[in-house]
Amino acid sequence: MLLSVNTFVSLDGVMQGPGNPDEDRSGGFDRGGWLVPHASTHTNEVVEGWFREADAFLFGRTSFGLLGGYWPKVTEPDNLIATKLNTLPKYVVSSTLTDDEADWRPTTVLRADLVDEVRRLKELPGKELQVHGSWRLVQALHQAGLVDVYRLLQYPVIVGTGKRLFPDGTTPATFATVEESSHVLPGGVVSLTLKPASLGALSAGAYTVDEGRSTTVLN
Repeated sequence: MLLSVNTFVSLDGVMQGPGNPDEDRSGGFDRGGWLVPHASTHTNEVVEGWFREADAFLFGRTSFGLLGGYWPKVTEPDNLIATKLNTLPKYVVSSTLTDDEADWRPTTVLRADLVDEVRRLKELPGKELQVHGSWRLVQALHQAGLVDVYRLLQYPVIVGTGKRLFPDGTTPATFATVEESSHVLPGGVVSLTLKPASLGALSAGAYTVDEGRSTTVLN
């Protein structure tokens, strides 16, 4: 399976608490719910497209608890997202969560080395192992070079504080844009699909003047 990270971000890269003021108040965050005024049928269609590719889910403990407290209550049979989340295999990374506490079935708690566990899961048959939310987990997966594709919906909002998708200190990387699934939606939300092209190094260059002409030179 491919490992995909699917998330909502603001213009300043914040991914914390997009859907509800009380979704994630860790660190004193008090600006939750910033996505909701910009949600539309267009953004819903993009997100449903993400979930159509899912054959399993990987969560950090916090996101597992948040999503597991909401989606099992959504029982309408034609809700694609609820159906996928409530029926497909789920894996949650935690050293403290018990099997009894992981009662959003079917769920397996991963307690061994994260990198080894994820590599094992990626060898299983299926289309995608998807990560949604799970800020700390995403950092670890990025640092280990395990993410195959990032899907972002970037909203025309500056949150100003909170957990950022790529915070200071993140391993530098270069991405290739998947053009056919990257576009601006009505209302200004940007849908981006990115595939890592290199990890640990950035391409660089310079603008110079050569015989009176502005020229780019790649290093």
